[in-house]
Amino acid sequence: MHPKALIDEAGTLLRNVLRFEQPADALVSAHFRNNRSLGSKERGALAETTYALLRRRLYFQHLAQSGRGPMERRLVLLAWAGDPRTRDAACTSEEASWLAGAAAIDPATLAPKLRHNLPDWVAQPLAEQLGAEFDALADSLLQAAPLDLRVNTLKAKRDAVLAQLQADGVRCAATPHSPWGIRLEGKPALNQWPLFKDGSIEVQDEGSQLLAALLDAKRGEMVADFCAGAGGKTLALGASMRNTGRLYAFDVAGHRLESLRPRLARSGLSNVYPVQIAHERDERIKRLSGKLDRVLVDAPCSGLGTLRRNPDLKWRQSPEAVAALTQQQLSILNGASRLLKPGGRLVYATCSVLRQENEDVAAAFEAAQAGLKAQWQRLDAATLLDAGLCSEGNLRLWPHRHGCDGFFAAVWQKA
Repeated sequence: MHPKALIDEAGTLLRNVLRFEQPADALVSAHFRNNRSLGSKERGALAETTYALLRRRLYFQHLAQSGRGPMERRLVLLAWAGDPRTRDAACTSEEASWLAGAAAIDPATLAPKLRHNLPDWVAQPLAEQLGAEFDALADSLLQAAPLDLRVNTLKAKRDAVLAQLQADGVRCAATPHSPWGIRLEGKPALNQWPLFKDGSIEVQDEGSQLLAALLDAKRGEMVADFCAGAGGKTLALGASMRNTGRLYAFDVAGHRLESLRPRLARSGLSNVYPVQIAHERDERIKRLSGKLDRVLVDAPCSGLGTLRRNPDLKWRQSPEAVAALTQQQLSILNGASRLLKPGGRLVYATCSVLRQENEDVAAAFEAAQAGLKAQWQRLDAATLLDAGLCSEGNLRLWPHRHGCDGFFAAVWQKA
């Protein structure tokens, strides 16, 4: 595609994304489906430019005010993440001069908001919680996340997979915390890799893998992944159980459970039972009351721990939405807790970095449980996992500290 046409195409895509009516990844995928003539490099340039703009939206919008022409074009030129020669060929002499002036501005001289690129309602509580570490977190959230894999231990060993990938020229290393993880450099198209096709590896962030490690499901147990979604943690739990026992994958969205089925087929697991439920009080849940050994509640949340992957979330979420989510999280947690039998383990988790969705919900759950001290024992996550991953007795993962997505998990055992 001619450089000018490609820049125009990027502007069209960006205009749709900035309406924030749908997730950015869905809009980017739909754009590519509707424009199949785009080559792989062109698709890559459009996608990376879109995400670069979303990460630093406030900064680029500030710089764009001094330019001329359509706003989407100015933003594309500022955030362009493809071959610089493409942008240069598409620019007028006036635009080239303007871009040079923008590039000469030292970001350190700008207001903090233009440097961290977070809405005030997100930045303020995080700054209060982290203090001097806030800038490191904010900087980490402006970077693209690495691609993590989980080795399916039913089919392969991590060392063997690492050796095979490295022999094939793939730049990768073992993840520092998960015993099953491999971190790749770059974003290779792994859908055609034999190891992916035969189910030996799955894409899963290291933080998500650690939730499965925290639940620590055993052979022969009855276990539930209460908000299973597309099933990444379900697959990890099934492997931990060595394909024995019974593992329920509950979710209210049937289309998400459908996307689990091909992954299950690749994995070799036969102990997983996907079940669509209407809500946490569904009759199919009630029939299992008091019968399960372990339950993972990876609750619906703001997703603000995944901003490296989903930078649009910070612009699509709101304080009101998070307040509504906390009520839903508590309701789901209360419903899921009824499944546990005496001695059973309950893990509440989110991929949020906000205390409001994490520690505050855990505290509200404890307050809501009648006779909690007699019924439930709060477990210290530091006794179950590396203490360096934990804070205040909970699993607390931060992108700037641990290199994975932001996650929280609290653990209880039923008396």
